[in-house]
Amino acid sequence: MKALVYHGDHNISLEERAVPNIQKPTDVIIKMIKTTICGTDLGIYKGKNPEIADGRILGHEGVGIIEEVGESVRQFKKGDKVIISCITSCGSCEYCKKQLYSHCKDGGWILGYMIDGTQADYVRVPHADNSLFKIPDTISDEIAVLLSDILPTGHEIGVQYGNVKPGDTIAIVGAGPVGMSVLLTAQFYSPSTIIMVDMDENRLALAKELGATHTINSGVENPIDAIFKISEEGVDVAIEAVGIPQTWDVCQKIVRPGGHIANVGVHGKKVDFEIQQLWIKNLTITTGLVNTNTTPMLIKAVASNKFDLSKLITHHFDLSEIEKAYEVFLNGSTEKAMKIIIDA
Repeated sequence: MKALVYHGDHNISLEERAVPNIQKPTDVIIKMIKTTICGTDLGIYKGKNPEIADGRILGHEGVGIIEEVGESVRQFKKGDKVIISCITSCGSCEYCKKQLYSHCKDGGWILGYMIDGTQADYVRVPHADNSLFKIPDTISDEIAVLLSDILPTGHEIGVQYGNVKPGDTIAIVGAGPVGMSVLLTAQFYSPSTIIMVDMDENRLALAKELGATHTINSGVENPIDAIFKISEEGVDVAIEAVGIPQTWDVCQKIVRPGGHIANVGVHGKKVDFEIQQLWIKNLTITTGLVNTNTTPMLIKAVASNKFDLSKLITHHFDLSEIEKAYEVFLNGSTEKAMKIIIDA
């Protein structure tokens, strides 16, 4: 089979690999239909995760057809079309019982990280009964891919952890796919003001289409000053959706007393935490890796056309072109790329 293989910092290649086999009775083997590239994959490509083994097949999102089923799998059968969750969960360890599936003792984020992932013709998924979701007929395959990771990540780690409430003023710093997912799912909770901050005018224009009440180009104006012009006392919820020191700094400066900072971005460098300024403000600061416990609800919302995810998809490539797809995603601003769908 064809697979996108990691060989170290800035070194990936499309190669021939053996089709995976069932290793445990809770496994399934899936023939991939569609996958995608995540910002986390770009971080791996750039050497952000040196712990990843040479030869690892990348990818942790996608949709496919079950080809082979382990003897202990009860919820799925051969021929089922499924969403592959970015989080693998055994369902029985102490963390899974708390719905902290991302910290599963025999799972968590392992696809494309600790075990071979989805950017291939086939993938082995452990703990299938707890790590896959059936796709309603009303959801297209490419939209279903977005339910693997970005939509639950934005909703759980951005909106729910940020405790967005009716009437809140919120700022989302970073208008990438996850930031846009925060924007879409925040509207479930009726905030009065949604401010989107980014340096890409194309993404800001899309954010306005998707429901942002205000947009700020941080490459043109000081985002902190601009936010205080919109809301004199700052924002109730500041959501960091990039993972760099500059965006974290914006969030800790714009949040009002009693507010929330929800960090969604994946950080590869240390940041300054201005506790000398923040200790007195009665803030709640949250971090996290998605648990996908709200994925079933989000599937129902998407199936009932509560919002349009199609505008997040900007490019399509075949698996044979995946190296070119990485280049496009790496140059997202000039290529006007948001979410790229890879057809297996």
